[in-house]
Amino acid sequence: MENLGHGGTYLENANPVIFQRSGERLPTASEEDGDVHDPIDDREIFDILLHHISTLLDILLTHLNNFKLIFLFSIEELNVVEQVRVQVNDPESTVSVEFTPTIPHCSMATLIGLSIKVKLLRSLPDRFKIDVHITPGTHASEEAVNKQLGDKERVAAALENSSLLEVVNQCLSSRTI
Repeated sequence: MENLGHGGTYLENANPVIFQRSGERLPTASEEDGDVHDPIDDREIFDILLHHISTLLDILLTHLNNFKLIFLFSIEELNVVEQVRVQVNDPESTVSVEFTPTIPHCSMATLIGLSIKVKLLRSLPDRFKIDVHITPGTHASEEAVNKQLGDKERVAAALENSSLLEVVNQCLSSRTI
């Protein structure tokens, strides 16, 4: 039996494995104090991404013309983004995020990676060098996707495509489900 979504579109991963969420992090008093230098850390980057993750999945499902899931899972619950795969070095101004597609042939891997990269580019100070890549060994086209995401000119060219930019902006819109 085939797994078809709305409109007869094949669902790439109709039965994903669901993982537990890490839970909300309460900000400390020093984090809320605007006069105190608060270095950017792994959890802060993870939180930035989580505020837009359910929106990202919703847009991707809609973009693929699939049915809306009754229970919409975040990409944290799908283990696409984990805090342990976020590395920040504030003094050296570097951020590295590994993401894991739910299946080895995920056709949306580049869009997911591009959306993560754009969200971080828009959220962090310009001094940060941002590296977004697929977790090693988890995707059939890992090398090609990582090459695209690591090439500033390719990312800039992708964002000059108005249709693709519209999808990325929808992925990053702030709305709750």
